[in-house]
Amino acid sequence: MTTQKFALAAATTALCLLAAPTLAQSQGDWTIGIGIGNVNPKSNNGTLAGGAATINDDTQLTLTAEYFFWDNIGIELLAASPFKHDVSINGAYAGTIKHLPPTLSVNYHFPTNGMIKPFAGIGLNYTTFFDETSPLGVLSLKDSFGVAVQLGADFAVSDQGAVRVNVRWMDIDSDVSLNGAPIGTAEIDPIVLGIAYVHRF
Repeated sequence: MTTQKFALAAATTALCLLAAPTLAQSQGDWTIGIGIGNVNPKSNNGTLAGGAATINDDTQLTLTAEYFFWDNIGIELLAASPFKHDVSINGAYAGTIKHLPPTLSVNYHFPTNGMIKPFAGIGLNYTTFFDETSPLGVLSLKDSFGVAVQLGADFAVSDQGAVRVNVRWMDIDSDVSLNGAPIGTAEIDPIVLGIAYVHRF
């Protein structure tokens, strides 16, 4: 591609972005989002019953609601359908757990004039575990509180709608017991990848 053609293509792209719909975030606005999220625990999940624990990933439906209490600053609640993970110890199947990870965050949406609006957020995650099963006996994981941070961007598709992509990190650690006896701490600390449609009201 010649320099002239490259410059023309860049100028055309810039004009398209300027002409594209924008998604404004003003005080008093609400947004509702529906999408999917993949919870991917870190590679080393601690020591359980003297062995190396591994927890696999899972993808589920996600829902978000965000209220803008100030221009470009919103408070967001993340909810989801239950995530299900298999747990292995030293490579051998040791059980299955389910959890819900509701997360409350304060997000700052960077003001831009184009179709792309990046944002960053920090908040608190609460993870509750249930329906734990294990061939080894009665498995139990304690609920967890921890910090959560996220980065993402909204790609406007209309004056009120956008496709959102984001990545979160959550501090999730849980004390684990088997047949009533403590066997260690599960260090989950997942990366959560999400994509959703977000609508502004």
